[in-house]
Amino acid sequence: MDLIQCIDIAASGMKAQRARLNVISMNLANANTTRTEDGTPYRRKTVIFETIPVSGSFEDQLRGSLDNQVQAVRVQGIVPVSGDFKRVYDPSHPDADENGYLYLPNVNLVQEMVQMLNANRSYEANVAAVKTAREMALRALEISK
Repeated sequence: MDLIQCIDIAASGMKAQRARLNVISMNLANANTTRTEDGTPYRRKTVIFETIPVSGSFEDQLRGSLDNQVQAVRVQGIVPVSGDFKRVYDPSHPDADENGYLYLPNVNLVQEMVQMLNANRSYEANVAAVKTAREMALRALEISK
């Protein structure tokens, strides 16, 4: 595997974690949204990742099919998370039902913050991999001098 592939793999991870951070931010921003376009409370969303083979020459693809193939990551989709909405008694709220109960999104702020920290650390790890590959390339160029 060459250094460009290392950077490509890390960049795919950075792109995926950026998408994850965007979805987490959307969840946090809508933590109190009681009515969406379809009339229901906001439903928490999550990102689904999938692995993809690193593109290369035909020889690389053939070699990869014969042994452990190097994989990158990408976002397969953003899906709503099933689960019950939080039920709170608030008869004065305009979105309360006939019994006075208000349904709030299934967003747990603590869980979202933990997910945000996790995504941030994963992003930073991929940045460190890019920096390391860059330093290796620069040192290889110095050797040839």
